[in-house]
Amino acid sequence: MAKSFKPIDKVSLELLSPAGNLATGLVALSAGADAVYIGAPRFGARAAAGVSLEDIALLVGKAHLVGAKVYVALNTILYENDLQEAEKIAKALYCLGVDALIIQDFALLALDLPSIPLHASTQCHNHDVESLVRLETLGFEQAVLARELNVAETADIASHLSRLRLETFVHGALCVSYSGRCYLSQAFRGRSANRGECAQLCRLPYQLFDASGTLVRDSQYLLSLKDLNRSKIIPDLIRAGVSSFKIEGRLKSASYVANVTAYYRQVIDSFIAQHPEHYKRSSLGEHRFLFTPHP
Repeated sequence: MAKSFKPIDKVSLELLSPAGNLATGLVALSAGADAVYIGAPRFGARAAAGVSLEDIALLVGKAHLVGAKVYVALNTILYENDLQEAEKIAKALYCLGVDALIIQDFALLALDLPSIPLHASTQCHNHDVESLVRLETLGFEQAVLARELNVAETADIASHLSRLRLETFVHGALCVSYSGRCYLSQAFRGRSANRGECAQLCRLPYQLFDASGTLVRDSQYLLSLKDLNRSKIIPDLIRAGVSSFKIEGRLKSASYVANVTAYYRQVIDSFIAQHPEHYKRSSLGEHRFLFTPHP
């Protein structure tokens, strides 16, 4: 009798693009995003990119037509007097059919939340095995890894997990502080980065003096890092266990989002085409572009 074999489940690879508003979210979908992340009306890590419930509902409807998902960022530190409103927003988003909430403050876990998937924001400092195993135990479905992790560290974390999906940033701006632990904005401007109001002081020019008071650097961007671009190591990240590839930029223009999304769509599709027996994209359809995307 012939031996039967169980089919191997293919790994779904997700290209996750930013949207500061409905129009940009629709552009991201048209450029090939498998999922879009967008800010809630309040309590998102980009206070200037809050989006109305009405616009989120429209984006969800369009995304679901092509098998794409919408994740909503509710990822600031919350004060006691915020909790009731945050719970109300979470329930409203659930009713709209959003696919997950991206959160930072674990106080949300103690609220009367609906049965909605939770993703751990990178603001949770997801940088080691212990942290990620704890998130899996708490029932999170996906976690955004710290930007500082290399491929080997990512693979080590993945080897200790059984259900938690790993998401990593692959393109966009970087914070000068480790995993976003920066209090510069709060200290100098009274605007907390952990409340979505970062003044981005690291983007300004500074003067640098040595211990004797001699000017070493004048009017240079000493704290501003170059943007991240991991397009060349996408295959390595996939083999390390990453399944969601995130583009930074909820404050970026629609043209930027379209270009970068299209570029990574091609990179990921190329990998899938080389390994069709093991990998697939997580949404439906194919994309052909009338322009040449550049990273």
